[in-house]
Amino acid sequence: MSIATQNLIIFLIVGAVAGWLAGLLMKGGGFGILGNVLVGVVGAIIGGWVFGLLGVTAFGILGVLLTALVGALLLLFAVRVLKTA
Repeated sequence: MSIATQNLIIFLIVGAVAGWLAGLLMKGGGFGILGNVLVGVVGAIIGGWVFGLLGVTAFGILGVLLTALVGALLLLFAVRVLKTA
């Protein structure tokens, strides 16, 4: 298995965990495996962008998970605000 394949698998697993945790924190449950991965991956992008703006750098797997989780929470919060508006 190549390094790129391993990195993709880790990225998807972190995305699924971050999406699941964000779902638990924001609504009391996850979104199913595909929903969790989608929320987590988009959250990782948002979290990386926000942390970059703030000058915050996260290291290691826990840092990556925290970045994705923060981004996923921001995403779910924005969706909730837009749905009620």
